[in-house]
Amino acid sequence: MRRTLGWGMAAAAMAVAAATPAGAADHRPARVTGSAEFVLPYGQDGDVQAFTFDARSAPYSRPLPIPRGENGTPADAAGTVRVSHWLAAADITVRWEASVDCMITSPGHATLTGIVTRADQMANDLVGKRVGFSVQDGGRGGDRVGFTWSASMDQDEEGQWGPARIGTCLAPAAFATVTRGSFTVRHAELTAPPEDERP
Repeated sequence: MRRTLGWGMAAAAMAVAAATPAGAADHRPARVTGSAEFVLPYGQDGDVQAFTFDARSAPYSRPLPIPRGENGTPADAAGTVRVSHWLAAADITVRWEASVDCMITSPGHATLTGIVTRADQMANDLVGKRVGFSVQDGGRGGDRVGFTWSASMDQDEEGQWGPARIGTCLAPAAFATVTRGSFTVRHAELTAPPEDERP
């Protein structure tokens, strides 16, 4: 049965390939999906942190008031990231949500940013701020994530340190190991603007 099924699947794949014009591009958008808990490599505690991603590329959908930015950029994106952090010491869960504005992928990897749109009271100071995420889709047991708010700092004009200002599509490497759940990254190349929108 397994052998017959395998050959049947192979034949179906060959038929699809034969019906696809040579050099035809896969125009599906890049995507990051999934939900998972993770642990930090530093400051271990009893807390449980989790991210849920539902993000997709949406090239040239966010016009910018800058030269040659009127059509947006190839890294424009849409979707949502939901963050959940159970604080073991207080036995409470803090949740917040960000609206995705930028995403760049490579095979198995993604970097994305979003503006925080909603937050529980304990995280209310995040609303309106941009945050960044990185995702590594390492297959079974190999996923990782990274994020900006505990790993990025910056200096102002007077040399004083504080939270970093996060630009679009900026985040550190995926430094935290997933312990439960998984993420999926579907890669797509960045594209040029449509012919009728090029300067």
